[in-house]
Amino acid sequence: MAAGGGSKLAVGATYAAQGFGYATAVTSLPGLKDRVGIDDATVSIVILLCCLTAAGGSVMAERLAVRRGSHVSLLTGLTLQAIGLPLVALSTSPAMLMASFALYGIGLGTVDASSAMQGVQLQQRLGTAVLSTLFAFATGAAIVAALVMSALANLGTANGAITSLVVAAVIIASIVLGVRGRLVPALEPDEDASTAPKLRLPTAGIWLFGSLIMVAFVADSAVSTWSSVYLHDNLAAGAVIAPLGYAAYQAAILCTRLVGDRLVAHSRARLLVPTVIVAILGLAGVALLGNAVAVVVAFALVGVGVGTLVPLTFSAAGDLAPTQVHQVIARINLFNYAGAVFGAVALGLLSAWPGLGIAFLVPAVLLLPTLLFARRFDHPSVRPAPVPEPV
Repeated sequence: MAAGGGSKLAVGATYAAQGFGYATAVTSLPGLKDRVGIDDATVSIVILLCCLTAAGGSVMAERLAVRRGSHVSLLTGLTLQAIGLPLVALSTSPAMLMASFALYGIGLGTVDASSAMQGVQLQQRLGTAVLSTLFAFATGAAIVAALVMSALANLGTANGAITSLVVAAVIIASIVLGVRGRLVPALEPDEDASTAPKLRLPTAGIWLFGSLIMVAFVADSAVSTWSSVYLHDNLAAGAVIAPLGYAAYQAAILCTRLVGDRLVAHSRARLLVPTVIVAILGLAGVALLGNAVAVVVAFALVGVGVGTLVPLTFSAAGDLAPTQVHQVIARINLFNYAGAVFGAVALGLLSAWPGLGIAFLVPAVLLLPTLLFARRFDHPSVRPAPVPEPV
């Protein structure tokens, strides 16, 4: 099957399924708190558990993709999500909720890794940048999911959450059925890495690009978790203004990703450097500006950098070892969850001292080394040498 426009739409649909399902899961938490009767501490444990099982899902995606192809691991992960989300909706006890989120988390991590593999493979086959557009599918779908949750709020907090989770599961299951046979297939026998000399994985490149993915998700988690809290509690923004920081951040990510593939042209570094600088300035603005409206704009600037950094990093990582894409992408994806947890936890710990505003300088400082490695985005690595065969 040729990887053309049909494959691009099919892969994009899986990104949309991921974005819609995840946004539904996290925005359903207030309703699930009321239904199950848990406190914020338990919610934090549930989120941490989901991150840990997602890391396990990423490992599972690598093994399944190596044997059967990333299209199989992607469909497997989406199927696990379609099963897990209704179980989350049906949970009536903390233990059942944790078990259901654990299952969903495995599917989440499997899809995170597998969809990135599919995106990189599609990009290699088409010979043109597509990852930014694919990530835009996920961002746009996440925004739609939040709007759906808002629309269903008139059913009550708990009932709205349950209904949204079931809707998300139906959408994901429909996408699984719709894209079967249209995803990027496994490598043809003559392209299979097993027929070529066995190569060492590019460990240094995996650590480099994995660290940059981690930094991107530190910034993302910091804004996602703490932007509304900071605007409301520290800058005295009202109920109307407080959520706009996150909304502006997501809108900037979406806009940036919609045009990212056209802007990247022949150099990833030329797009990376200015957008990351904008993100650093945005985080500095969040930390130093005392006006709520100005801080909302600053959060949008952060979205410009995060919106480009994630797809550009996966794109560059895909060039580290084209015949070992599954292993490389799955291992780099693991850094995603470390960044997400660190971003949420670190800013929470720093909120007491030196303060939540100043704490936003942490992701700003962590983003600085990205500028030093910008050239590596255009020239990821030298091809690793074959592993010597035993004599």
